[in-house]
Amino acid sequence: MIVKPPGFAPCSILEFAELMKEAGLPDGVLNVVPGPGGVIGEALCSHPTICRIDLTGGTDTGRQVGALAGANLAAYTGELGGKAPMIVFDDSDIDQVVNTVTFGTFVAAGQTCVTGARLLVQESIYDEVVSRVAAKAGKIKLGLPQDPKTQMGPVIDANSLANITSMVDGAVKDGATILTGGKRSQLPGLENGYYYEPTVLTDCRPDMYIVQEEVFGPVVVCLPFKDEAHAIELANDSPYGLAAAIWTRDVYRAHRVADYLDVGIIWVNDHHRNDPSSPWGGCKDTGIGRENGLEAYREYTQTKSVVGNKEPTPFDWVQEGGGRR
Repeated sequence: MIVKPPGFAPCSILEFAELMKEAGLPDGVLNVVPGPGGVIGEALCSHPTICRIDLTGGTDTGRQVGALAGANLAAYTGELGGKAPMIVFDDSDIDQVVNTVTFGTFVAAGQTCVTGARLLVQESIYDEVVSRVAAKAGKIKLGLPQDPKTQMGPVIDANSLANITSMVDGAVKDGATILTGGKRSQLPGLENGYYYEPTVLTDCRPDMYIVQEEVFGPVVVCLPFKDEAHAIELANDSPYGLAAAIWTRDVYRAHRVADYLDVGIIWVNDHHRNDPSSPWGGCKDTGIGRENGLEAYREYTQTKSVVGNKEPTPFDWVQEGGGRR
């Protein structure tokens, strides 16, 4: 097995490989090859001896890797972009909604494929939920990752920070309103780092670029909905289909709405938490295949059919009178 870690974040994978070696894994079973994706990743994915590729990355990269895999008829799983909607109905436990939405959106500075990127709230409770989420987000403690008191660290690099800034600034020019955040952190000691404040945007429209495209940062856009049908319409109005969350006390409604969502992972009254036995993956521009669970095990194995003949009677298809089977 060859693992190609992200170019800017190889350390945890290298440390994992050291732990595996200490645990007794023979040399050569697990190989970690760091480096830039455009060089190392392309060389690995295009090599004719590679029989399976499992990628976690952006949608554009996923298409390129899928083409390389196809050229060698290698099996391929791509877990790519996401724009997860969080649907909040008016019978929800608002306290729990606020706590879980804040976690689901801003954990890891929003740099996860299933981050809660779109907050869809029923009109009757929209103002209360959105204002409380903004207030909660404003209390998140930014700081150095090695500080145990830190709740949110920086984004990965300068390019990511610039992209987040550009997308938020563009949304404001397009009519969005910043309820909290909306800029690079100027906290003492952090002003030169890649820290972006937890950001909540309202007055958004479904056709806005920031509503449709992945930010991959600590930003959530908020939209109200009228009823179930409207919530489903807004949730599915996305090129991505990885994850979604539904908040309601009505179990029938939860399953009814879940059935109509074009995503692969759905939480009910929760977000962002997963069991390794639960399949992980989505549809549309989110990618192809599944990680985790029995589905992943099957994707990493080949089915083989062995058909045996234990019939003692001789068989001759061309004998006079036709063969007997």
